[in-house]
Amino acid sequence: MLIIILYFFVAIVAVQILFYLIVFSKFAFAKAQSITPKKVSVSVIVCAKNEAENVANFIPLLLEQDYPDFEIILIDDASSDNTLEIFETYEKQYSNIRLVKVKNNEAFWGNKKYALTLGIKTAKKEYLLFTDADCYPTSKDWITAMSSQFTMQKTIVLGYGKYEKIANSFLNKIIRFETLLTAIQYFSWAKAGHPYMGVGRNLAYKKEEFFNVNGFISHIQVRSGDDDLFINEAANAKNTTIAYLPESFTLSKPKITYKDWIIQKRRHFATATYYKTFDKVQLGIFYFSQLLFLLVPIVLLAFQYEWILVVSLIGIRYLITWLIIGFSAAKLKEKDVVYFYPIIEFILIFTQLNVFFKNIISKPVQWR
Repeated sequence: MLIIILYFFVAIVAVQILFYLIVFSKFAFAKAQSITPKKVSVSVIVCAKNEAENVANFIPLLLEQDYPDFEIILIDDASSDNTLEIFETYEKQYSNIRLVKVKNNEAFWGNKKYALTLGIKTAKKEYLLFTDADCYPTSKDWITAMSSQFTMQKTIVLGYGKYEKIANSFLNKIIRFETLLTAIQYFSWAKAGHPYMGVGRNLAYKKEEFFNVNGFISHIQVRSGDDDLFINEAANAKNTTIAYLPESFTLSKPKITYKDWIIQKRRHFATATYYKTFDKVQLGIFYFSQLLFLLVPIVLLAFQYEWILVVSLIGIRYLITWLIIGFSAAKLKEKDVVYFYPIIEFILIFTQLNVFFKNIISKPVQWR
């Protein structure tokens, strides 16, 4: 029996190593990117619902962008605070700001995709660049850096949305590491020719890509997924690329309580159930191989069965994964979270298991 468990553990380690060496290495060891400005017109789209404080702080940073041809589409999704009033003030002051006022209706009540669709249809520029109301660019060259990755063929650009650092917060390190690992996955699969998701905090695509798949219509009934479900449907090896220049990053305010973060993760997990079959399978295999990598060797070590081999396999796996995550973290300026890698990975794996069971019991809270 123990020999079977050992063989099973060897297979688990092999699966993990294959993920990292064959797929994730494509991003970890990718060449550095450079900015070659493109003469494309850009509409920056921001959808907000009850985000008065954030939009007051972050819209001025969008206006400071050093780019010759861009407009800002501000979408107020039926806010009950003074978000709309702040947007109206900016619209009066700046000629390149256009305001979309969304009113609740019975068919699309509280549906962000409906609000975004109105904003996209209002946009006059050919290329669309999305961020959230609680996000801001890390440089004045954000639009330049993101749009520089467009080509005649590459009309979808997946960007990186960082989270702000909070001093002396281990939860913050967990959140940022999870964001890093997610980016490694979707960047690497995009490099491998199989893009499957992007994040609305930093995402760009040509307007025609939206209409090529009839917008969000195929998943309009799913309240979340305006970013990842759209990319899962519209992106492919020919039309998709990635942007990982430091100037292309955005920053967001992270959750500061474990409860709020879990609520956020529950939404993300629920959305992933609508991915294409291949994407659900590869994500499932990766996660369960992580989980089993932690659980299976406990049995072998408890019986001291071939413990030298077991410890060696654990060491090889951690050496390879730490190396690839480390190179990726350097690209995305997240090196500090890698120091806590084994501990954070352990916490994340069981957090994801917790989220999985919570979502079976009840539905997560959506955009409201």
